[in-house]
Amino acid sequence: MEITYNCFAGISGDMNLAAMLDLGMDLELLKKELSKLGVDDEFELQVYPAQKSGINGTQVNVLLKNQAHSHQSGEHSHHHSHDEEHHHHEHSHDHHHHHHSHSRNYADIEKLINASTLHEQIKTIAKNIFWEVAVAEGKVHNKPPHDVHFHEVGATDSIVDIVGAAICYHHLNITHVTSTVPELGGGFVKCDHGKMPVPAPATVEIFRGVKCSSGAVDKEMTTPTGAAILKVLTNEWIAHPEMEIIRTAYGIGHRTVEIPNVLRVYESKRSAEINQSKSLMIECNIDDMSAEDLAIVPDLLLKSGARDAYLSPIVMKKGRAATKLSVLCLAQDAEVIANTIFEHTTTIGLRKYPIDKIELPRVSKTKETPYGEVRYKESTLPSGEKRIKIEFDDLEKLAKANNLSISVLRTNTKNIIK
Repeated sequence: MEITYNCFAGISGDMNLAAMLDLGMDLELLKKELSKLGVDDEFELQVYPAQKSGINGTQVNVLLKNQAHSHQSGEHSHHHSHDEEHHHHEHSHDHHHHHHSHSRNYADIEKLINASTLHEQIKTIAKNIFWEVAVAEGKVHNKPPHDVHFHEVGATDSIVDIVGAAICYHHLNITHVTSTVPELGGGFVKCDHGKMPVPAPATVEIFRGVKCSSGAVDKEMTTPTGAAILKVLTNEWIAHPEMEIIRTAYGIGHRTVEIPNVLRVYESKRSAEINQSKSLMIECNIDDMSAEDLAIVPDLLLKSGARDAYLSPIVMKKGRAATKLSVLCLAQDAEVIANTIFEHTTTIGLRKYPIDKIELPRVSKTKETPYGEVRYKESTLPSGEKRIKIEFDDLEKLAKANNLSISVLRTNTKNIIK
C-alpha cells in the first residue's frame, strides 16, 4: 500500500492512529500487537466514529488507567487548568502536566520494545521514532539523548501512539509514504516557563530541513510525537502530489478550531509513467582535505537528505590534484545540504544548478525467504515490466549465515521474489 499524508491541520500521535484505523487497520489486531509490550495494565484504547466540521472519520483516545486524565493528542495543552477542554501529554519534562505513574527514558523504552515479540520491522520503526524525539528533546535541554529523562515521551500514551504507528505501517503493508507540507499552527501555549511560541522547540528540531507551514490557527496543530512519526515514515515530501486516489481516511482530532481538526490520509497510487522531476546539483572543488576526512562526507550528506553524493578526482590549476564533491538533491533540501557541506568540508564556495532527473517509479518491499528476510526495490519500466534489486547488506548478511556465495543467493532470492 502507498499512502499520502495531507497534513493541512497538522498531525498528532492519536490522530495518526485514528487515520490508520480509518484506512483499514484491524482494531483487534492492533490491540493484540500492543499487548506484546506488556503494558496493558496502564491504558485502555478507545476507538469510535466521530465527526469534525462535517467530516466523518475515526477518533482515538488512550485512557490512562488510574490517571487523572485521558490522552487526547489532538488537544495540545501545556499547562492546563480544570476549565480547559483538553489534556495533552507530549512535551518535555519541564511542562506542568505530569499525570503519569510511569516515567521512562529512551533506554527504558528501547528495552521495553526489544523485550517484546513484535516483528523486527515494527521494533525498528518504533525505536527510530522515539529516537527522533529523544534527540530533539536532548538538544532543547542540552543533554545527550540517552540521558534525557522526560515524562511525556516515556509515558504510556506516547508509547501507544508511536508503537501503534509502527504496527499499522507493518500490518497495512505500507511500502511508500508521501506527505504534503505539515501545518504547525501558531500563537502561544502556557508552560512552566511562561508563554511559549508555537511550534514547540522539540517540533522545530524534529522538522529541521522539512518545509512546513504555520499560522493557519493560533493553536498548536503538530505535536512532537506527530512530527517524529511523520519524519520517520515519510519517503517523499511534495507540496502538490500527483496521484491516483484509491480511498481516503480521516483521523479526527479533539480540538475545535477555525479549520477542520482532522488528519487526512489517502491510499494512493503514483503514476506508472517515468517520473521526471526538477532537482539540483551542488558541487565544489576541494584540494586541502585529507582523503580520510573527505571519505565520510558523502555518507553524511545522504543522511542529510541528499539523493546522491559522490567524489571525483580532478586536476585544478597549476596541475594540482583535487577532488570534486557532487551532490544531487531536491530544491527543498538545498539549504540543509549546503550547510552540511560547509560544516564538514574546507570549501568556502559552492556551485548550484538545476538539472532534470528522470527516474522509474519504485517501491521498497520485504520478502521472507528460506534464507531469511530480504529487503528489495521494485521498479517499473515504461513497458510495465518489473525490475528487482535486492539490498546488498541483506545479501551479504544472509550469504554468511547460509554459507552461500552472494551471486548464488541473489539468484535464488530473485527467483523466490518473482
